[in-house]
Amino acid sequence: MDQPTLIAHRGYAKKFPENTLVAINAALKAGAKCIEFDVQFTKDAIPVVLHDANLKRTTGTNKRITSMEFAKLGDILVNEAKIHPKKFANVGIPTLASVIELFQQYPNSHAFVEIKQEAIDAFGIETVIKTLAKICEPIIDRCTLIGHDSLALRCSRAMGFQSIGWILKKYDEESMITATELAPDVLFCNHTKIPKNATSLWKGPWKWAFYEVTDARHAIELSDMGAAYVETMAIVEMLKSKRLKKHACVEA
Repeated sequence: MDQPTLIAHRGYAKKFPENTLVAINAALKAGAKCIEFDVQFTKDAIPVVLHDANLKRTTGTNKRITSMEFAKLGDILVNEAKIHPKKFANVGIPTLASVIELFQQYPNSHAFVEIKQEAIDAFGIETVIKTLAKICEPIIDRCTLIGHDSLALRCSRAMGFQSIGWILKKYDEESMITATELAPDVLFCNHTKIPKNATSLWKGPWKWAFYEVTDARHAIELSDMGAAYVETMAIVEMLKSKRLKKHACVEA
């Protein structure tokens, strides 16, 4: 069996503040070819790379990103103080545009761009997807737009994105029916949602991707079940695995 391709979950998030330029660049410099990152929108509709709708966990600022204009983000640091105390003093929230510029320096890289539901709820599918497609255009042929909203993903195919990935909330029959109708390029799933007695995965036109995996043996087990990708915050450690090194590739 081929070993799964590695996707860097929010960059090299084990050692650097997640979803930041330093985390994404560290993963790319380490040899990661696939990187996953998350996109939220500010109050004035600027796409920024951020996972949570609230800034509290990663910056200590208890405000929602959709309530803040982009100009007000300049003094906010993404230092994840509980994880990296006093280690990162000058790391800010990056714009999507700045991340796409970084990817242009790595022509063999692939971006998995996760659009968060809060952005869609605030601005609507058309505005969000068209904005993302315009900014991602320089590398759109090596972008996969991913998310939980199947309608947004379906619409994105008509708005410029050539590849889509659906993130499962549940591994059940209803989700399988939706996946069959949507026919995404990639199906993302938390590995803990797979039934313990499962020996294979749903068959379809998609490739399977599982998160959050930090152990090479576990990655191989998922590959044996049919996983094409595994997503990890410990990308450098996984890339150094003797079992996975020859087949590794980093990620949204």
